[in-house]
Amino acid sequence: MQRDIESASMYLNIFLFVTLVNSLISRFAVVNFPLSPSTGVSSMYFAVAFMIVFALWYGMWGALAAYLGCIVGAGILADMPTSLNIIWSIADLWQVMIPLVAFTYFKVNISLKTRRDFVYLLIFGVFLNNLIGAFWESYMLAINGVVPDEEIFLIFEQWFTGNVVATIVIVPFLLRYVTHTSSKQNPMSKGTGNKKYELIFILG
Repeated sequence: MQRDIESASMYLNIFLFVTLVNSLISRFAVVNFPLSPSTGVSSMYFAVAFMIVFALWYGMWGALAAYLGCIVGAGILADMPTSLNIIWSIADLWQVMIPLVAFTYFKVNISLKTRRDFVYLLIFGVFLNNLIGAFWESYMLAINGVVPDEEIFLIFEQWFTGNVVATIVIVPFLLRYVTHTSSKQNPMSKGTGNKKYELIFILG
């Protein structure tokens, strides 16, 4: 019983830490690479790359951390209205859930051991997810009157392009060289249907 409590506490701490990291890098991206005239939007939103990796490592907990990280870092700290922030931030949820579901369904090795694994990453973790996320984000801003209709394509284009560049550079590297497959299931991924992986942090 005591061991279960300690395990739950440890994974709760990991979840909170990942959420904090997502919030900070989201804030850094929107402050240093702003996409005018919309608030909370970055032309180089590299935070999404780390969110995708965390979701693949930690399953639904990682996906939830991505959503909350966007709400805080790109929404609340950017003074975005709460009603818009909750809906708009679903863009980040799309961008991590699509590769998570695809990797689970197609049994893709998140360590990217084969060319097949890398192809599935490109399709679902670089292009399709960012395409849907960029559309959702730009459309939500437009229908809520944050940006004029004529700005939709510009925001969509820059959001999509920046995200693709960030994910294709960062995600494969982290998955290939930082992830370690294991026969033990990660408790944070339990219930997601994800394959059995755990993350090993190599320090020093």
